[in-house]
Amino acid sequence: MALLSRASKYAVNPIQEEDEVAMRLIRSGKKVIQINRGDPPSYFKTPKYMIDAFVRALRENHTGYANPLGITELREAISDRYRRLYGTDAGTDKITVTQGVSEALIFLNSMLLDHGDSAVIFKPFYTQYLPDMQFYGGKPIVESYEERLGWNIDTDSLSRRLRSGANSNRIKYMLITNPNNPTGTVLSRKVLEELVDLANEHGIVLVSDEIYDEIVYNGAKFTSVAELAKGVPHVIIGGASKILDATGFRIGFMMVPGEDRASVQINGAIKNLARVRLSANTPAQYAVAEGLRNSAEHKKAIGSMVKSISERVNFASKLINESGYMHTVVPNGAFYLFPRLHIGELKIKDDREFVDKLLKEEYVQLTRGSGFGARNYVRLVALPPKEVLASAIEKMERFCRRHSR
Repeated sequence: MALLSRASKYAVNPIQEEDEVAMRLIRSGKKVIQINRGDPPSYFKTPKYMIDAFVRALRENHTGYANPLGITELREAISDRYRRLYGTDAGTDKITVTQGVSEALIFLNSMLLDHGDSAVIFKPFYTQYLPDMQFYGGKPIVESYEERLGWNIDTDSLSRRLRSGANSNRIKYMLITNPNNPTGTVLSRKVLEELVDLANEHGIVLVSDEIYDEIVYNGAKFTSVAELAKGVPHVIIGGASKILDATGFRIGFMMVPGEDRASVQINGAIKNLARVRLSANTPAQYAVAEGLRNSAEHKKAIGSMVKSISERVNFASKLINESGYMHTVVPNGAFYLFPRLHIGELKIKDDREFVDKLLKEEYVQLTRGSGFGARNYVRLVALPPKEVLASAIEKMERFCRRHSR
């Protein structure tokens, strides 16, 4: 009898799979450029007013279990933010605080999927989407963000697939990321409207991961699904990690604004799951509540960070697109670059081999695109200063020249 469950084989995180190799190189004295993980506090200090709020919560002895649904102050702050930014009227009873977006995704799959049920995801997808679905016996229906459309979605193709009837009675949800990880692009309002219509037509819950919603630049405009999906069952996922520069706080949330029967059922299931795990980090919740309420300080912090990110992204995009071996669509949101490798011009089998050899030969750590569902791409994080990015891309170019056909 096998000791481990069948589901345990899905516990794979491509973003971290080269970490042990990188650590061995660092311990041996090598200087490794690690641009595989999207961790803003590594390059932009978490704002002082948030740190002060965290310390204040500790001193005021907010160190026990909190309300499993989240402290009232934080849920009110989330509700106020979505009302102010997106005109969404969702009270605190529609919001549950989670331990980051990671737990929100676990809640999503555990409450909606039975073995054999399906869900629509779009590749390239965030690396956690697929294994979380597979843990609960879900079967992915994988559509694509199209590079030829600037990484937008071909809704005509999606519509044809849904109308074909294949598994349509068992599709539970459709999940998008906007702005996108790993491509760094922002979905157009027109595409979002079409996705809302398709979800409504086929009775599918629309889920929007909006963790990067304020990190938008290059003239792009972000539209929340909450603005468009009134009357259609939908779930909004977000959190503090990116827009508040606080990844280690581990605070996320799920919001179910609707009053329809499906929304009420989903909201109730989320709350029950939250009660099972007791609570999210208590002092961090007070700090995030302050982060959302103190709009003047937040505006300064996010404005400065987005300005730096946009400059770094545009700088790195230009260098990559001057290469003869890679090409990237220039992002307009989040802080990732997702270049396509001209793999046919290299004596390299695929993106996995590229990432592994690049780390061992040039000491640059990336993430393979196949981990996001897109073979022969790589993801790099454009958070470091320009000189670090320039060095990394120069090393990538040198590696490509050495392995060119």
